[in-house]
Amino acid sequence: MTLPDANWNYPTVIRFGAGRIAELPHACRELGLARPLLVTDPGLAAQPMIGEALERNAEAGIPAGLFCEIRPNPTGADLDRGVAAFAAGGHDGIIAFGGGAALDVGKTIAFMSGQSRPLWDFEDVADWWSRADPAGIAPVIAVPTTAGTGSEVGRAGVLLDEDAGVKKIIFHPKMMPRIVISDPELTIGLPPHVTAATGMDALSHCLEAWCAPGFHPMADGIAAEGIRLIHLWLRRAVEDGTDLDARGHMLIAASMGATAFQKGLGGMHALSHPIGALFDTHHGLTNAVLMPYVLDFNRPAIEDRLARLAAFVGLSNPSFDSFREWILTLRRDLDIPHTLTALGVTEDRLEQLSRMAEADPSAAGNPLPFAAAAAHQVLEAAMRG
Repeated sequence: MTLPDANWNYPTVIRFGAGRIAELPHACRELGLARPLLVTDPGLAAQPMIGEALERNAEAGIPAGLFCEIRPNPTGADLDRGVAAFAAGGHDGIIAFGGGAALDVGKTIAFMSGQSRPLWDFEDVADWWSRADPAGIAPVIAVPTTAGTGSEVGRAGVLLDEDAGVKKIIFHPKMMPRIVISDPELTIGLPPHVTAATGMDALSHCLEAWCAPGFHPMADGIAAEGIRLIHLWLRRAVEDGTDLDARGHMLIAASMGATAFQKGLGGMHALSHPIGALFDTHHGLTNAVLMPYVLDFNRPAIEDRLARLAAFVGLSNPSFDSFREWILTLRRDLDIPHTLTALGVTEDRLEQLSRMAEADPSAAGNPLPFAAAAAHQVLEAAMRG
């Protein structure tokens, strides 16, 4: 691996480099944690890396509990079980270890561990986050094992409200992890199709942030560089899962996407959230399928911006069309399905999905108004291809 180790604060403290998971006990000491709870998913819990992390902490005199009752699209019920485990074990912080689901649940357990109001009172609506008691939020160390969501640098978690059948965003500024250990060696075992889907998720974050209206030059710069890195490295990460340079650059790009989308997201996410809620689809894969259709819908508002982006990325004859063609070619190369039908989405739910997309907070960041009629237009295009 030619990438150097590095420590970043932007504003999250990030410890980047191969093998840096060995620093986990030191990170716990930095935050004053004596008995953290390691939160991960069931599949990862069975992998050696989790056992090694627990053993390393135990040897350092910082024993950690384990909670892994998390579904791929995590729910409020998953969160409730995690909060109960946190309290029962007398834990004082969280090690959120895994992909987006584990990171989101881990952060939300830390958030809810000291709150008296119910979870959905803190949905990302207006200033509902201010209802929380900030003193009741436990510290979090985040250890990403996929290069997709970038949740390790985010201030929110996405959970499914099963009663309402809606994915909801729980937000608070202090949900941001205190320390991130970004170790590309932990992503080596990721299968090619998961590497592809999570990488496309990182691309969707950077791309929607770049296209979102409003003035945020810092987010624009981060988003553009994230897309350039994905252009250079995603194929390599999928083709050779042991390529640490590719894995490392994709981890960086994922964190950049989640840093940039404080500017806003858009139609991809406004549609992906309800599709995931109703059809239990993989979030990154759903974003990947929707990507060209949302770009086509937004073309009148983003054509010039995508031409600039195509030039920065290094595409020939930079334009909206060349950028769109790169997206389509990348999807084909990564075996991303071309239509929502391939994900199991059915025509009879399009009206419901359209209404849910209009209500999703991400719709507000779309470059063009994204009411139910607009969402339905995109859905129809994505169904027929």
